[in-house]
Amino acid sequence: MKRCAWTGNDGLLMAYHDHEWGVPVHDENKLFEFLILEGAQAGLSWSTILKKRENYRRAYDDFDVNRVAGYKERKVLQLLNDPGIVRNKLKIRASILNAKEVIRIRKEFGSFDKYLWSFVGGKPMINKRKRMSDIPARTAESDAMSKDLKKRGFKFVGSTICYAFMQAVGMANDHETTCFRYKA
Repeated sequence: MKRCAWTGNDGLLMAYHDHEWGVPVHDENKLFEFLILEGAQAGLSWSTILKKRENYRRAYDDFDVNRVAGYKERKVLQLLNDPGIVRNKLKIRASILNAKEVIRIRKEFGSFDKYLWSFVGGKPMINKRKRMSDIPARTAESDAMSKDLKKRGFKFVGSTICYAFMQAVGMANDHETTCFRYKA
């Protein structure tokens, strides 16, 4: 079975690729989860984040946006002392700030899902990437998403992070055309 080259022989990456990466997500907490995890990954490997994912879910109350938005300093200190997640003060504080911004977006657009998917016209962009080297680090769509998120006060949402997010949640199908998941 042919997979995208980025999975290598890593069982965790292969399972993630086979069952999640590129599958359209519309669940609000799941979208928030991916946004936070992509931000946490900045400067690290995705494999590192996947290994810590269950710990993140536990530490962040299953990425319940309303709960995360209400975190106080005591919870920040608890997260900073949690060896199961990336203990970066800026990333942790950003996740709380971003949760508050998600709530504002929900009020303005009706849902975080509707807002995010508007950057791709409500449906996945189907790309035709033959090789990993054909996949860009960012696109006009991720540039627009990043710019708007930053304008709203979000942190750790650069264009590269936004494009990785878009790929993860199925806004962009960047499976290589020879990958068994490309047409799925």
